[in-house]
Amino acid sequence: MRFATFLYGGRRQSGVVVDDKVHPFEVPAELQEFIKAGEDMLRTAAADALAGTSPLPLADVRLLPPLQPPTVRDFLTFERHVEGMARGHGDAVPEEWYQAPTFYFSNPYAMIGAHDDVPVPPGCERFDFELEVAAVIGRSGRNLSPAQAREHIIGYTILNDWSARDLQGREMRVGLGPAKGKDSSTTLGPWLVTADELEPHRTADGFLDLHLTVEVNGETIGQDSLAHMAWTFEEMTAYASRGTWVRPGDVLGSGTCGNGGCLAELWGRRLVPEPPPLAPGDTVTMTVQGIGSISNTVVEGIGMAPVPVPRARHRAGGVSTRCP
Repeated sequence: MRFATFLYGGRRQSGVVVDDKVHPFEVPAELQEFIKAGEDMLRTAAADALAGTSPLPLADVRLLPPLQPPTVRDFLTFERHVEGMARGHGDAVPEEWYQAPTFYFSNPYAMIGAHDDVPVPPGCERFDFELEVAAVIGRSGRNLSPAQAREHIIGYTILNDWSARDLQGREMRVGLGPAKGKDSSTTLGPWLVTADELEPHRTADGFLDLHLTVEVNGETIGQDSLAHMAWTFEEMTAYASRGTWVRPGDVLGSGTCGNGGCLAELWGRRLVPEPPPLAPGDTVTMTVQGIGSISNTVVEGIGMAPVPVPRARHRAGGVSTRCP
């Protein structure tokens, strides 16, 4: 099944998507609340909606992120992407990458909908997209095995991890990051597709063989298969739950696919910024087999000039020059 969150007539609602229509839930609750209540409750709500509410044309609603995740872990699971990014710095894939599915925590407050405009972050001159798929956790779990983790994934959605590459590169030289390089916008959508819908695409070794495509202004920039991930979503979930909890609504991004899943990978391979960074007016469209499409247009940011923050105060003789 497919579940969407949307605005219609100024009212925020969630419901079930069938073909080109959405059936609102009878109970005015967020999709996130039904996920927390359990998959059986979610499917009951879906059946009630299909039987009892009038469908709305998708063309008449504004799709919002299907849920507001409490946490977003974004992984790095495509070797070809890592290779291309490393090549741009004269490096190779680090040996540490092969040891575990590394992730960083992204900003859960930065979610935007499938067709919303995306503003250029303040101070950014090298704006980029990242084509990913995200798993959504449906049940709480801790110290899960990969086999156990499969029962904790309720579904999948498309994720575009918008990236300010110049800000990211500057910050990560400090030894932390990506910080403001990834802080402004993340597209989730167009809806949540339940895990059972994608089972026919599962390979013998546990991956989902879904075709991924990204276009800029109608021109195909990259395409790949989700089966080229180095770890399955179940293995990623198990790693995420090591020593801590994953909870309903948590989002786990696959990381950027290879073969042009972002501009920076192509810049790294070609050693020149071609295609050029995104600019206001560019439209980025991502399509994932079995899930759907998202399409966002880049716009000028409000207050494009960064709010000034002073440089660090240097220490003199071991005593900070920043006095009370």
